[in-house]
Amino acid sequence: MNHYIDIRLRPDPEFSAAHLMAALFSKLHRLLAQRSELQVAVSFPLIEQQHAGLGGLMRLFGDAKTLDGLMAEPWLLGMRDHSEVGAIALVPDHARYRQLKRVQAKSSPERLRRRSIKCLGISEQEAKARIPDSAAKWLNLPYLQLQSGSTGQRFRLFLELGPLQEAPQPGLFNRYGLSPSATIPWF
Repeated sequence: MNHYIDIRLRPDPEFSAAHLMAALFSKLHRLLAQRSELQVAVSFPLIEQQHAGLGGLMRLFGDAKTLDGLMAEPWLLGMRDHSEVGAIALVPDHARYRQLKRVQAKSSPERLRRRSIKCLGISEQEAKARIPDSAAKWLNLPYLQLQSGSTGQRFRLFLELGPLQEAPQPGLFNRYGLSPSATIPWF
């Protein structure tokens, strides 16, 4: 993860930055899901400056060859008018490190009820009594509003930024470009 490339969203009167970032991220995810050999990490350097959003900058990390191959793919079709793509560059020496990971909350009482009915073999009425609507837990974290390619359902991919660290933590990145253990350069 010694190189990076910035993709900055252009302001658009018709689409919000959150909508455009979700579209950009979805395109990246589809490519990473198809090309499992690509080891790419993602970050949103403006995340701390936003109240609940990710900002208008996506930064991708990898080695130079991987990023060059990634950018040779047509995954940005449809986004070229909405984004500016920087050149592949070396991560600066002064960079520190952070973890950016997905966080999931048990936020849907309806989903929890269905699971209880299936796993515990209880009735729908009993599940409603055990899991009231007030059991919903909501996260106050930035997120991307995405659509599942397999089920078609819309969901929120919540992201949590870890504390700054002086040394990198190795690990693998998933098809979202996130890791539960590895860090990314932060600058």
